[in-house]
Amino acid sequence: MNKIIKIAIIIVFILIACFAIFYVNDYYHADKIAIDRLNANDNVSVVKTSNGLLLDGPGNDTALIFYPGAKIEYTAYAPMFKDLSEKGIDCYLVEMPFNLALLGQNSADEIIDSGNYSHYFISGHSLGGAMAASYVNSTNKTDGLILFASYSTCKIEKPVLSIYGSEDKVLNKEKYLDSINFIEDNLTEIEIKGANHAQFAYYGNQSGDGVANISASSQQKQSASAIIEFIRDIV
Repeated sequence: MNKIIKIAIIIVFILIACFAIFYVNDYYHADKIAIDRLNANDNVSVVKTSNGLLLDGPGNDTALIFYPGAKIEYTAYAPMFKDLSEKGIDCYLVEMPFNLALLGQNSADEIIDSGNYSHYFISGHSLGGAMAASYVNSTNKTDGLILFASYSTCKIEKPVLSIYGSEDKVLNKEKYLDSINFIEDNLTEIEIKGANHAQFAYYGNQSGDGVANISASSQQKQSASAIIEFIRDIV
């Protein structure tokens, strides 16, 4: 009997290990547009950090820390945040453990504690936005929160910019509308017409998403403009 139990335990362990390996490696990869922009020779330096990348542009006063969406390669967001860095807002793209922001909610701590910016904003896409919101609520280290197709499940005292697309079919709109009660006093809300869930980055189509009626470039440029205006109104 003991031998049978041992064999059963080994089989279960192997099955769990195989599932874990499959799950960890099943994620949305950054596409060629994102990688080419990341490697482009422009006015933004790409600096490897202990938990991701710093996109270091001409600014030195304000930084934005970004948490990627669940199971999305963090470099897929490089084009939009390089645009922001070029305009004076340095950006940190956080590489989450196993591409899950749920496992790295406090990643911003190391960045802020070792940095020398006067102002820090935190941002996130989808699940990354929810984790960024939780971080804001548990610390007093940031000046504001920027959500991409995401929502908070708790009251946020800091200014919040919420950006989402009219064609987004991944964002739970019912929960999003409920969440506005937590942040309505501090909320700037922008719906981008024709935008969907995935085109805040370059990782291809996302399962269950709507079809965008505008390009990813247009969606990201509108988002970047809204972020710049939001931050400048605060700092």
